[in-house]
Amino acid sequence: MECISVFDMLKIGVGPSSSHTLGPWRAAERWVKELKDKKRFDKVEKITVDLYGSLSLTGKGHATDFAVVLGLTGADPERMPIEDINTIIDEVKTTNVLMLNNERAIPFDFKTNIVFNRKSLPFHSNGMIFTALINGRNYKYTYYSIGGGFVVQEERKVSKANKIIFYCTFPYPVAYGTELLKFCEQLQLPISGVVLENEKSIRDEASIDFELKRIWNTMLECMYTGCHTEGNLPGGLNVRRRAFDMHKNIIGDNTYENPQEWLETIRKTEVKFRQILKWVSCFALAVNEVNASLGRVVTAPTNGSAGVIPSVLMYYLVIENHEADFEHIKKFLLVASEIGSIFKKNATISAAMGGCQAEIGVSSAMAAGALTELLGGTPEQVLVAAEIAMEHHLGLTCDPIGGLVQIPCIERNSMGAIKAINAAELALDTDPKNVKVPLDKVVQTMWETAKDMSSKYKETSEGGLAVGVHLTDC
Repeated sequence: MECISVFDMLKIGVGPSSSHTLGPWRAAERWVKELKDKKRFDKVEKITVDLYGSLSLTGKGHATDFAVVLGLTGADPERMPIEDINTIIDEVKTTNVLMLNNERAIPFDFKTNIVFNRKSLPFHSNGMIFTALINGRNYKYTYYSIGGGFVVQEERKVSKANKIIFYCTFPYPVAYGTELLKFCEQLQLPISGVVLENEKSIRDEASIDFELKRIWNTMLECMYTGCHTEGNLPGGLNVRRRAFDMHKNIIGDNTYENPQEWLETIRKTEVKFRQILKWVSCFALAVNEVNASLGRVVTAPTNGSAGVIPSVLMYYLVIENHEADFEHIKKFLLVASEIGSIFKKNATISAAMGGCQAEIGVSSAMAAGALTELLGGTPEQVLVAAEIAMEHHLGLTCDPIGGLVQIPCIERNSMGAIKAINAAELALDTDPKNVKVPLDKVVQTMWETAKDMSSKYKETSEGGLAVGVHLTDC
């Protein structure tokens, strides 16, 4: 059984895409490490990186080439100053020299050393091959970015369903929703409690709290940055940032000095229905505008859907419970990660494999379930909420215009967040005994839908809005 930690599902990284940016970045880092482990690092004469399938078709819009180079230089997506990204890229482009792991100067030309191949490799649409020339011989390493920043190698053992097989060491391993409910009943714990027990088997609680606070602070800072940054997004579509204008209209003349004071200030604003809708939408838009501009976000479960979970959690903190503290945030993130892991184990969280139902749909389900627990729902109602949220995202395509994570991606986070809140409310008024569609069934249905979906609608920019609206129209 695949053993997925909360910190696997919720990763800090750089936008605009977890599968097309963070994944290739991490793959490049892993490749450098393999070169070192096999004593080949000091002998490398030349590097070539071949990108395949979706990585090739929308790689330019997702900054895949930038991510690969940044990974090869040893830059850390979690902690490097965002403003250094363009500096590093410009230097490589200007000098045609790459500092491999910031240690060795290697000749490198963006135009010839990164190759965009339209065809796909057999295992997954997001494939890449790293080649090192050493003493006249090519050494090739194949990696796949399978969504959410997860990276695997071709030679890993796979099942008939093309799913990676791991061995889980958690004391309460969960693959399906039914198993999760059995552990909740056995331990007399909410879902967050079961997840916490699993996490405590691999790290101490102080470390868990530290990392969860770091994740939440990154989310909060991301929302804050997005709400206070004006202008157009990069990439050529000339998309105007909307969070800034929306925030300016609803925050009024209130003043504050930092993200935490900002949160407290929002708690004092109007809470009419329309205002709530605007706040939730504003939070979601803010995150994904930061993501679209190569900013730092939390992959939740992907970068393209990074705005749903923080906006719904922020909704709880500023609208539903003004007394909420870190313990509430902790429970929310624990529950959200577990729901996301069930989708990853039994379906996919990769738009290149399943369309946007695998990103926005999964993030909406994660947020719906997490909110339901905080609002007092039972474990059964948590899963009902997750099922409702996904049920109404089934079949959602991924068709980014120009291969950019902007249209329709940014707005979809707002819609996914609102659906999550609605799903939670419906679940809280539902007797789970009367539910006709369990979570496990909708997960299976999502996977079947993904397999039936045309590749045109799986992050290739070959169908839908991506061909209906042209860059020249923008």
